[in-house]
Amino acid sequence: MKITLKRSVIGRPGYQVKTVHALGLKKIGDSREINDTPAIRGMVNTVKHLLEVEA
Repeated sequence: MKITLKRSVIGRPGYQVKTVHALGLKKIGDSREINDTPAIRGMVNTVKHLLEVEA
């Protein structure tokens, strides 16, 4: 699964900022290929409004 940070974390609640950083994303446009596990799915679902997800 490929995730890309599309929106800024500025002004977001702390738990959302920490979730985005835990996914390994720091700046807008950063992408990562990660394994599709239930834990990762939960993290992505928490900040889905900030990400673009490709299966």
